[in-house]
Amino acid sequence: MALKHAGLLLLFLCSSVQFRSGVGYGLFVQDPDLEWERMKTVIGEKTPRAPAPNSRALKSSPSTPDAKKVPEYQVISASQVQKEVFKPEKGARPLPSSVKEMLLATAAPATTAGTTRPQIIEVLCHVDRLYVRVRREVFKTKGAYKNLKLGTCPVNRGTKEHYYFLYLLKNDCGFVKENNADNLLFRNALKYSPPGPVLRELPFNIPLECTFPRFFNAFKVGFYPVSQGGTIYKALQPKSSFTLTPQDASGIEVTGTKTFTLGQPMYFEAKKPDGTAQSGLQRLYINKCFMTASQDSNANPKYTVIDNQGCMVDGKVSYQSKFLTGSSKMVQKFSVGALIFKDQASTSSSKQLYMHCDISLGELTPTQSSKACNYDSTSKKWKELYGDDSVCTCCEATCSVQPKASRNIITSHSWKVDLSSTDGSVALEPQMKSFAADTFSLEDTDMAEHEDFLSYWKDDY
Repeated sequence: MALKHAGLLLLFLCSSVQFRSGVGYGLFVQDPDLEWERMKTVIGEKTPRAPAPNSRALKSSPSTPDAKKVPEYQVISASQVQKEVFKPEKGARPLPSSVKEMLLATAAPATTAGTTRPQIIEVLCHVDRLYVRVRREVFKTKGAYKNLKLGTCPVNRGTKEHYYFLYLLKNDCGFVKENNADNLLFRNALKYSPPGPVLRELPFNIPLECTFPRFFNAFKVGFYPVSQGGTIYKALQPKSSFTLTPQDASGIEVTGTKTFTLGQPMYFEAKKPDGTAQSGLQRLYINKCFMTASQDSNANPKYTVIDNQGCMVDGKVSYQSKFLTGSSKMVQKFSVGALIFKDQASTSSSKQLYMHCDISLGELTPTQSSKACNYDSTSKKWKELYGDDSVCTCCEATCSVQPKASRNIITSHSWKVDLSSTDGSVALEPQMKSFAADTFSLEDTDMAEHEDFLSYWKDDY
């Protein structure tokens, strides 16, 4: 006999069908009777079947019959769903006879178990758990509970009247999960196998099944609105509110045909487009800049030049990297020495690169989150281009970030770097060959830590 359940209390009657307290299986509760009643209440609250509202006779027509009293909803199988019939549309149409039969079907009256004798086996299914309890009086042997199983799981609680199985569906009790068009099902069996050469009770194997409907509301079937055609006009907006332009030493814009030699100074200018510069109450800030070999700012590898909300971090490596003063604080220039990525050195002699910068507007007075800080290698200190140097002290740590009203990642035009020489005079290839790998030693603490990091993750690639 199979047990089918959709969140309601299920009862089993059988001719004969006991406890294992504190063995560490399933759910542990102090009072299993109290837990059982609590779960019955939860299930009852979640599955009400309210009747239709009371009908009201029309005052002008006293003889008008009362409306047919039907449930607020009917539960039907997925195979009975006639999606097109219920599709919303304009106007009115007759209700198909098949739908009338479906909506006006009278549910069979619920059977009421006799009150003179308590139920032998009771089952509760709810969302994530299955509870079963069996009356102890049906067993004639003292250790009957030892041979009573829910699948592979033993009795885990007991009282004077009942043996309890209180288990989650995820417990390893041998639950079998099954899906179909209408329901999600969990199956198991209540088994009693008395040992020994003689029988004092008959063994049994009762299939149990918890059934959970997959659709609880009509809209779950899936009605999708069809949009009506139309035309919307929207004013064109400029692609970006800032520009980032590579330049040469004379301030002339660099195009893709311009080639720098390795190590040669390059210059960049960030500003608002012509005619959009505001009054002298604001200042343009470059928060972060990095180079890639692709126009895509998400490409790898990257080389960071400016970081930490306006710190020229590459200035600690090269004296050529620095912010430059100008006549307007709505224009910010900086310089960087021409470079390439190491993995490009063995390919063609000319490399194309791009600069990507996070640019924003802020107040004239710099802060830790909006600044332009250069590294002074002589004093080994950070200095702000126009304001108080104290805002640069965080460049050696992490600078606080304040929300900015305007923030953009801007990509410059490309430029090329020639590998045939450095500063136009010294050949690169002989220099590279002069460094033998076996002569390098890790004397720098930072480098040693980096090497440890690479070694740690080596096996994950």
